Amino acid sequence: MEDGYQNRTAFIKGAKDIAKEVKRQASKKVGRGVDRVTDEYSMRSYSRFEEDDDYPPNGGGGGYYRGDSQAGGADEEDGGGHSDSTEGHDEDDEIYEGEYQGIPRAESGVKEGLAGGPSSVGGAGGAQGFGDATGAVAAEAERRKDQEELAQQYETILQECGHGKFQWTLYFVLGLALMADGVEIFVVGFVLPSAEKDMCLSEPNKSMLGLIVYLGMMVGAFLWGALADRIGRRQSLLISLSINSVFSFFSSFVQGYSTFLFCRLLSGVGIGGSIPIVFSYYSEFLAQEKRGEHLSWLCMFWMIGGIYASAMAWAIIPHYGWSFQMGSAYQFHSWRVFVLVCALPSVAAIIALSAMPESPRFYLENGKHDEGWMILKQVHDTNMRAKGFPEKVFSVTTIKTVKQMDELVDTGTDTPVWRRYKLKIMSLTQQVSQGNNFLACFNPEYKRTTFMLMAVWFTMSFSYYGLTVWFPDMIKYIEKQEYESKTKTFTKERVEHVTFNFTLENQVHREGQYFNDKFLNLKMKSMVFEDSIFEECYFEDITSTNTFFRNCTFIATLFYNTDLFKYRFVNSKLVNSTFLHNKEGCMLDFSDDNNAYMIYFVSFLGSLAVLPGNIVSALLMDKIGRLRMLAGSSVISCVSCFFLMFGSNESGMIALLCLFGGISIASWNALDVLTVELYPSDKRTTAFGFLNALCKLAAVLGISIFQSFVGITKAVPILFAAGALAAGSFLATKLPETQGRVLQ
Repeated sequence: MEDGYQNRTAFIKGAKDIAKEVKRQASKKVGRGVDRVTDEYSMRSYSRFEEDDDYPPNGGGGGYYRGDSQAGGADEEDGGGHSDSTEGHDEDDEIYEGEYQGIPRAESGVKEGLAGGPSSVGGAGGAQGFGDATGAVAAEAERRKDQEELAQQYETILQECGHGKFQWTLYFVLGLALMADGVEIFVVGFVLPSAEKDMCLSEPNKSMLGLIVYLGMMVGAFLWGALADRIGRRQSLLISLSINSVFSFFSSFVQGYSTFLFCRLLSGVGIGGSIPIVFSYYSEFLAQEKRGEHLSWLCMFWMIGGIYASAMAWAIIPHYGWSFQMGSAYQFHSWRVFVLVCALPSVAAIIALSAMPESPRFYLENGKHDEGWMILKQVHDTNMRAKGFPEKVFSVTTIKTVKQMDELVDTGTDTPVWRRYKLKIMSLTQQVSQGNNFLACFNPEYKRTTFMLMAVWFTMSFSYYGLTVWFPDMIKYIEKQEYESKTKTFTKERVEHVTFNFTLENQVHREGQYFNDKFLNLKMKSMVFEDSIFEECYFEDITSTNTFFRNCTFIATLFYNTDLFKYRFVNSKLVNSTFLHNKEGCMLDFSDDNNAYMIYFVSFLGSLAVLPGNIVSALLMDKIGRLRMLAGSSVISCVSCFFLMFGSNESGMIALLCLFGGISIASWNALDVLTVELYPSDKRTTAFGFLNALCKLAAVLGISIFQSFVGITKAVPILFAAGALAAGSFLATKLPETQGRVLQ
């Protein structure tokens, strides 16, 4: 009885297996016939759609919109892909997982482990040959073909989505990130006059503090640019802005020079990813006819960052009452409040960016169809509702996707969380460190473009940053010369039993004799005593700046609560003299208010002066083209450099600074747009990050070289800047024009 039951069970199971195999073979035959009919119908349907709606042709093969029988990529050779959320779906399942999210079912796709073209046909033999050189070349060629088809279709989809509320919302969100980058450039320059006294900085330390932010941004641009092509634009930007915010916050509280330098370095590393990611991210939501104009409008936030930093410095730093201290070891002066306030744009950008989606182009380039489709639908629906057409339906059903060649390791769900993250980070680090994406920018196809862009970025940055830092230094030098011309000199004076309780400033006393004099509660600024004798004098509560005693003799003199440290006594003799309760640390210079206001005012005007250039470049970018804008602005900037020879006073130098900044900004805007459009999506932020890192390196070189000529000659820096701009404008004409092209 039991044997009969087992035989019957085995028979039923075998019959089911046979029926299942017959059903599968029949489905294959029917499916091939349906595919041929579908392809013909899809082509006709999509062609009619193009004629009715006047959309540009698309290379995806048709059948991407609602109303077609199936997706145009239904053929197994189409090369489409699926998202990770639906990967591994069983053919026998009756419900498509994406239907729970309202995503149309995409029947096409590449089989797991295959490239999706003719090279993938051939079963196990084709899969084994994939690792060979020939198979890799064929797979890469098929991938390139898929990317080209995606580029054409993606442009058509952006046309359907329109330009509206979604893009403008993203514009302001990414503008905050770009604003944070503009603020970072100005922070150290504004706090340096106060920080150098608060932390007793030497000249080499001041120079390093001024350059450290550029070095950090150089590292950050390259690092975050490479990561954005691997893990996504939004995620990379969030991480980079978070690092910037955290270390900007810490830098406002740390007391030592080394820790402050370290925090500003990491803050620069964080914000370094802003420019390459922001422009790439925003460009992937813009249709071709809007891209140049709106990327140029986005550049205005860098200007707003400069204005914000100047205004905050003007309002906060001179207010020395905004400070507190705990003993002599911990001091929190107003410049630290300013550093804290400068982190606010970055924090605001993080909060706003958290509500925005990833770039759909990034998802589609990495085989994640469903995620990309949902975001594009969100863009479409948001814009249509804002325009008063909520009933308008997103007609796209299937989008061409590109299979990711080297995906991050998948450790499964059984592995502990900490180990999964560790393996993913190690895998990501290995992929980035190998530099495959970076080296691909020097492939024969992009090699010439990359080298030309390197030259243009370098020459423009060298001249722009060199001159913009040289301008304020020249203004300071002119002010110093005027100040020194008003110095009063006193020789062989004899002063007895006199109490000095007022400010002493800009004086030189030679061969003087001071007997039983009192210096009480006063400030000494730019005071020099040479070959003088102080006998039975009393110094109490003295605050000094740039004050020195050279070859002086002090006899029975008492110093109480002063900042007259030993380095202020040059070749001087102290006989029976005593120092009691000396002030510790370096005190802030309370007498430089006017000079500080001038620095902030000049920076404010310099930032505001680029507004006309921003407006002109935005309005004309899509009309005259990127190359004409870049080359024309560079030539005019080159000519304007020679007017700097006539800047002999403070007002003249400020006016010329504004003129140069207003003209050169159009070149930067055109260069940003060109760089975005000259590289494909899977290399865009890597290339942009590398070029932006090179830009920061050129800035460091330009600043170092130009500063060395302050007070020596004006001709050499001007000739350097003019020559670099002339070379850059010539090389710019050799770049390919990208106006009117779809985003690669």
